[in-house]
Order: sequence, then structure tokens, then C-alpha cells
Amino acid sequence: MSRYWSDFVASLQPYTPGEQPQIDNLVKLNTNENPYGPSPRVLEAMQALLNEDLRLYPAPNSDRLKSTIAKHFKLDSCQVFVGNGSDEVLAHVFNGFFRQSEPILFPDISYSFYPVFCQLYGIDYRQVALADDFSLRLTDYLQPNGGIIFPNPNSPTGRLVPLDEIRLLLDQNSDSVVVVDEAYIDFGGVSALSLIDDYDNLLVVHTLSKARSLAGMRIGYALGAKALIEGLDRIKNSFNSYPLGHLQVAAAVASFEDVDYFNDICHRVVKARGALIESLEGLDFMVLPSAANFVFVSHTQCDAAQLSIQLRERGVLVRHFQQPRIANFLRITVGSVQQNAFLLGLLKETLAEL
Repeated sequence: MSRYWSDFVASLQPYTPGEQPQIDNLVKLNTNENPYGPSPRVLEAMQALLNEDLRLYPAPNSDRLKSTIAKHFKLDSCQVFVGNGSDEVLAHVFNGFFRQSEPILFPDISYSFYPVFCQLYGIDYRQVALADDFSLRLTDYLQPNGGIIFPNPNSPTGRLVPLDEIRLLLDQNSDSVVVVDEAYIDFGGVSALSLIDDYDNLLVVHTLSKARSLAGMRIGYALGAKALIEGLDRIKNSFNSYPLGHLQVAAAVASFEDVDYFNDICHRVVKARGALIESLEGLDFMVLPSAANFVFVSHTQCDAAQLSIQLRERGVLVRHFQQPRIANFLRITVGSVQQNAFLLGLLKETLAEL
């Protein structure tokens, strides 16, 4: 702690991301990165911009990317907001919409950045318990609130909320903003973006880090009513007028334009997920239903923390959480066919020894 810190800085408890060790030949199945690289068109588009024009500022509103996203989802550009990763987009959402007199609501087991944002911006919040089967019951959110946010599919559980339940929540919660954080929606869910034109308090947040294999480029966006997007733009232009650079915009546009590659990669991950679940269940793991690019598992006899340590020592990283309700679960990213096979082989060896 520095004597120059303000009391505010000293009191912060920052978000802890998944481990990113710089170790050769380590199989990383802990941060839900895509096992397949981005579209070749993405790399070509970025290469084409490696010239002296990098001395110039990018377009402050990323109009080309907004237009591309709007066209892709059959929306207007005024319904699209872009930012430096979905975490920055979410930060603006919390800052712009959730500073209310009532507490905001989100699941007790969910993306652990949510309470960090609340602490950063002085937002009161209430965590709503998941059901015993770790499903998210939106009827529990029908209570006074200053806003509602939840991932769909949820993380780290991977469980999906049906679109009809989201519509029902919106029908009965019209006085605050509802944010659906869809980082993993492309791996098996139906997006809530089809509801945007019907509900002016709905905001849907996406990332290019997962299904589009661009975690290293930091690109996120939000879709919603024009008034919500205008609010986010006001926040953005009071914070950073140029959140996306030339290379980020080019990469994102090229990714959206290569529809066949995107669909193929999603299909491969979903297929691999099904095979991984079947194999894990054959090793006596209890696996929650997943619509994401990861699975959430608990072994019937082995301690999850010890199992994660054993796997790491043998070259595979998975994610273990310390929260009491899920302390005996592991979140495992769906890797390539080869990575999954390596994981399963190590699990068989490790389980035989524990």
C-alpha cells in the first residue's frame, strides 16, 4: 500500500482474472478462450493496416464497426455501442444506469466482476440466490430494484435462461434497466436481442473474445434502444473518446463478414462439448447442463481444489472457485479435440491415484 493512495483506492478489492501463466506447453482450459484462432480474413485485414496510418487517431465512434454490427443483427447503428472489451462496456453500464436509490440485482453465483463494479461506483446491490440445481429463476427478480443484470448462459455454471422467461421478466419489470450479458450465447442459446425493439429498458452485451476468437483484441459491444446507447456514448465520451483502434475495428469487421468461419467454429466447439460431457460423466463427474464453451463439474469422490492442483502440476489449467456453494466444482473450458483428449487422459490417471 502506498502512502499516496486515497482511502478509496486502499479499500478496493479488484477483480481477479483467470491465471495467465507464461509456461510453455501448458494446456489452458481455465479462461474460456476459444481453442481455434480467428478467421484468416481477420489476420489479413489487420496486416493490411500495418502502415504509417497508425499515427492517426481512429474514428471516435467506430462508425464502420457499428454499421457492420447493425447490419449483421438487422438493427440501426444508433442501437449499437462498442467498447474496449465487454468489461469496459459493462463498466459504462454500471456507471451510467445502475447508480440508483434501490439496489441492483444479480445472481449470487455469477460473473465476479459485477460486485467489483458496484464497489468502484458506489452502487448498492443484492445477490439473488440460484436454485438448488444452479438454475437462474427470473421470478426471484420481481422485487424493487435499481437495475438487473445476469449472464446468459450464466458463468461459471453454464446454465441457460429461456427467452420466454426473459420476456416475462421484462413485461413485469419496466422501471429499471435489464442487462443480459451474453458472452457465451453463440454456443447454444437464443439471444435476447430479438426483444430489443419491444422493450426500451433492455440492453444486450456481447464480446468478440469467445466465439469469435478475439480475446487478445479486446472488443465488446452493447445492443439496445437508442436512448440507452446515447447514455453509454455520453459516458464513453467523458472517459475515452477512442476506445477502439484501427486494428481492433478491422479485426471485428472482418470477423463479422466471415459468417461461414464463425458458424463452423461454433459448431466444432459445441460438438466437442457434447463429447467432453459424455466422457466426464463416464469418469463419475456430475456435469451441469451447459450452453457455453465450458462445463461446470463436480466429482462424486474427489476434492475439486486438490484435483485442480494435480492437473496443473501435470500441465493442464482449469478454474476452481472458492465460493462455498461451488467450492467442490471445477469450470473446464472446452478445448480442441486434442486438448480434451489430453485432459481426459490426465483425469483418468489422477483419479486413479487420489
